[in-house]
Amino acid sequence: MKYYLFLFIFFSAFLTAQAQNFSIKGRIMDAASKESIPNATILLLNFSDSLQVDGMISDLDGNFILENIKEGEYLMKVQYLGYENLFRNIQLQGDLDLGNVMIRETATDLNEVTISARRSTGTQKSDTTMYNADAFKTMKDASAQILVEKLPGVLMVDGALQAQGENITQILVDGKPFFGGDVKTALQNLPAEVILSIEIFDQKSDQALLSGFDDGQRQKTINIITKPNRRKGQFGRITAGYGSDERYLAGASINAFNEDQRITFTGLTNNINLLDFSADPNAQDNSNPQNGVIDTNILGLNFSDEWGEKVKVSGSYLFRNRKNVGIESLYREFVTSTQEGQTYTEDSRETRTNQDHRFDMRLEYQIDAKNRIIFRPRFSAAFDKENSSFIGESVNLDGPLNRTENTRAANNKDYDIFNRIYYGHKFDKEGRSLTVRLRTSNSWNRDVAIRRADNTFFQPTERVEVINQQITRDRDGNSWETGISYTEPLGKNGQMELEYQIGNRLDNSDQLTFDIQSEDLTNVELDTALSNSFGSKYLTQEIELGYQYKLEKMQFQVEGQFQHARLDNSQIFPAPFELERTFKSFLPTVRFDYQFSEFTNLEIDYDTNVDAPSVQQLQTAIDNSNPLQLRTGNPNLDQSYSNRIRFRFRTRNPDTDRSWFVFAQSRIVANTIANSSFIAEEPTELPGGIILEKGSQLFRPVNLDGFQDFRSWVSYGMPLGFIKSNLNVYGGLSYNKRPGQVNNELSFNNSNRISTGLSIGSNISDQIDFNISTRFSWNNVTNTLNPALDNKFFNQRTRLNLSWIIWEGLIYRLDLNHQINSGLSAGFDNDFLLMNMSIGKKIFKNQRGEISLNVYDLLGQNANVRRNITDIYIEDTQTNVLSRYFMLSFSYNLRRFSKGMDMEDYNELVNTGGGDERN
Repeated sequence: MKYYLFLFIFFSAFLTAQAQNFSIKGRIMDAASKESIPNATILLLNFSDSLQVDGMISDLDGNFILENIKEGEYLMKVQYLGYENLFRNIQLQGDLDLGNVMIRETATDLNEVTISARRSTGTQKSDTTMYNADAFKTMKDASAQILVEKLPGVLMVDGALQAQGENITQILVDGKPFFGGDVKTALQNLPAEVILSIEIFDQKSDQALLSGFDDGQRQKTINIITKPNRRKGQFGRITAGYGSDERYLAGASINAFNEDQRITFTGLTNNINLLDFSADPNAQDNSNPQNGVIDTNILGLNFSDEWGEKVKVSGSYLFRNRKNVGIESLYREFVTSTQEGQTYTEDSRETRTNQDHRFDMRLEYQIDAKNRIIFRPRFSAAFDKENSSFIGESVNLDGPLNRTENTRAANNKDYDIFNRIYYGHKFDKEGRSLTVRLRTSNSWNRDVAIRRADNTFFQPTERVEVINQQITRDRDGNSWETGISYTEPLGKNGQMELEYQIGNRLDNSDQLTFDIQSEDLTNVELDTALSNSFGSKYLTQEIELGYQYKLEKMQFQVEGQFQHARLDNSQIFPAPFELERTFKSFLPTVRFDYQFSEFTNLEIDYDTNVDAPSVQQLQTAIDNSNPLQLRTGNPNLDQSYSNRIRFRFRTRNPDTDRSWFVFAQSRIVANTIANSSFIAEEPTELPGGIILEKGSQLFRPVNLDGFQDFRSWVSYGMPLGFIKSNLNVYGGLSYNKRPGQVNNELSFNNSNRISTGLSIGSNISDQIDFNISTRFSWNNVTNTLNPALDNKFFNQRTRLNLSWIIWEGLIYRLDLNHQINSGLSAGFDNDFLLMNMSIGKKIFKNQRGEISLNVYDLLGQNANVRRNITDIYIEDTQTNVLSRYFMLSFSYNLRRFSKGMDMEDYNELVNTGGGDERN
C-alpha cells in the first residue's frame, strides 16, 4: 500500500510541476510604422523584487517566446535603444500569447509637434554608458576588442585599453568576471557577433555593494552583455601558421556556453611576439613593438556557473611560459648639483625565461534575501631564469669616470596567496546593514644569482676591481586585515556608516652575499658588508564615521577616518637594532554626484590616503647589481600622505549621438618616498667598509615634500554621416613635479605635457572596416637644480587599420603604424613606419575558414624608442624588436548555437548583418 501511495504522490507532484510551467510569446513592433523590430531585449522580472527570471532578444521578425516559466505575477520589460522602455504586468496562469507588442520611438514635444528622435547608438545613465553593439559595424569574424575600440572615448594607449581617460581593469561577461583582470585575453576570446550591448562604468567594491555605502574603491569596468540566443552553443577560433625564419603560430580559443554555465579555453604557442591569443589577423599585441624577441606558450581556462538559485561561481586559470631575448641601449642624464653634469650609457643583452601560474575565483552565496557571502581567493606562482650581461660607463666633462662589464645568471621563485571574504546582512529596516570582511595574504620569494663584474675606475687614478659573487635573497610576507561596518538610515534620505578595521603586515627579508673562492662554488666566503637580515611589522587600526545623503538627482557623502599605525623595524644581522615609530593620521573623504538629466552627470571626489614603505625600501642591505650604481634601503622612512581630488563629467545626446567626457585629477603628496642620490666626488667609505669610488653613485629612498601631479582628459565623439563613420577627438594636459635629492641638495623635475589626437572608425558594413587614429604629445621638462637638463621633446603616433573583402571572400588587411620622435638624445630620434599586411581567401561553403599570406614589417623599419623621466635622471632607451617575416596561415571560426537558431537562420542573420537594416 505504501508503494502505491508513494507512486501516486510522485506522479501527482510531477504532473502538478509540469502544469505550472508555461510560455509567454509575442511580436515586438514599431507603434508608428507597424514594422517588426529584431534584436529588441525582452526581460521577465519578478514583480516583488525586480530580479530577472528570464530574457531574450527578438528574432529577425520581432518574435520572441519565453518558455518554462512558473505560474505567478511578473513584470515584463521591453527595451530597444532609441525607443521608450515598455513595462507590462503579467499574471501568468497558463500559456500566454501577447500578440503584437507595440513600442514607441523616443519623441520630443516642441509646440505640440511631435518629432521622432534619431535612433541612438548608446545611452547614459549616471556613471554607466551603454552602447548597442549592432550600431557599430565590424567584420563578421571580428573580436570583441575591435568592437570595443570603436566606442566613443575608448582608445589604446601604450598597450593599455582606456575608457574616458582611465585604464580598463576588468572585463565582465553578463555581469560575471571573465579571465580575472586580464583585459586583452578577455576581449580576444569573445567574437563581436555574440555581443548585444556593452556597458562602461565604475564598479564599486564588494563591501560597498553589500553595505550600500560607497567606500570610494572603484574599478573602470566593461560589462559585455551577450545576445540571449548566443548563450547556448560552442564558438571560437582556431589558427595555425608557419613562415620565413622558422616563425610559427598556433592558437585556439573555444567557448562552450550553456546559459549560466560557461567554459572558455584558450591556448597559444608562437615566436612572433604575440603575448596573448589574438582572434585578429595582423595583430602584434596591438602593434606596439615589444622589448626583444619573445617566444610564448599559453594555456588558459575560464569557468562560470550558477549552482542552484543561491550560488554563483566564476574562476580562471592561466599558465604562461615565455622566453625573451632582449638587447637594449640606454643613455641617462643624471641630476647633479653642478653644470658639468654626469651621464651614463649602457648596452645590455638578456635572455629571460619565465613560467607563471595564476588562479583566481569568485564565489557568491546568497543565503537568503538578507544574508550574502562573497569569497575571492587568488593564487600565483612565478619561476624565472635569467642570463644577462651589460657594459656600463659613466662620464663627466673631465672624461670617463668608471666602467663595468657585468654578467649574471639567476633563478627566481615567487609564490603569492591572497584571500578575501565578505559577509553582508541586511536588517528588516531599509538602509540598516552589517558587513564583515577578512583579508589575508601570504607570499614567499627566493632568488639565487651568480654574478661577475670587472670594474675599472679612472679617476683620480685608474684602478681595476673584480667581483665574483653568489647572492641569495629569501623574503616572506604575511598580512591580515579584518573590519566591520554598520549602516543606519537617518531620516528619509540619509544614511550613516560606522566602521572599524585592524590589520597587521609582517615581512622578513634575508640577503646573503658570498665571495666565490673557487669556480665550482665549493669554497665561498660570506661578505658581511653586503649581507643583511631584516624584519618589519606594520600594525594599523582605523575607525571611520560617514554620512550619505541621497536625492533623486543628487548624492553627497562625507567620511572621516582616524588611523593609528605602528611600524616596527628590526635588524638581526650584521648589527642588531630595533626601531619603533607610531603614526596618527586623519583621513577625510568627500564625494558629490549630480544627475543633471538622464544623459548628463557630474562626479567630484576628494580623498586622502597614507602609504607605508615596503620591506625592500626599509632594508639596509646594499645591492651592487650594478657596481657603478649601488642601492640600499632606509629604515627611517615614514608614511607618505596623499590628497587627491577627481572630477568627472559625462553627457550624451541620444538624438545626435554626440558625447562629451571630461576627466581631471590632481594629487599632492607629503612625505613621498623619493630617491636620494649620492655621487662620490672622491673615494668614499660606506658602512661595512665598502668603498664608493669617484663618480660612482649610491641611491637610497628618503621622504620628501613637494610631489604634485595633475592630469586631465577630454573626449568628444560624434557620427560622420557622410562617410558612415564615427569621429572621436580627445586631448589632455598633465603636470608632474617630482622631488629628488642629489648630494643632500633638493631637486625638482618638472614635466609638462600637452596631448591631443583623433580617431575615425568606419560604420559602413561588414565588408569593409577601417580605423584611422593619430596622437600627438608635446613635453617640456625642467630641473630646478641643473637647468642644463631642461629639455623639450615631441612624439606622434599614427595608425591605420583596414580590413576589406574585395570580392567573393577575397580579403585584404593592412595595419600601418607610423611614429615620429624629436628632441631625444643623439641616436634616439628614430622615426619609423611599421607596415603589416595580408591577403586571404575565405573558404568552405559557410566561409568560416580562411587561408592567408601575411607579412610583418614589410619595410623593415620596426623600432622601439622610449623616454623615461624620474626624480633623479632622464633616460632614453632603445631595444631590439621583431624583424620582417612572411607567414602562411589557416584559421577557422567555430559557430554552433543551440535551440531556436539552426544554421540556416544563423547564416541568414550573419549575411544580413543581424538586422542592421534598421539603421
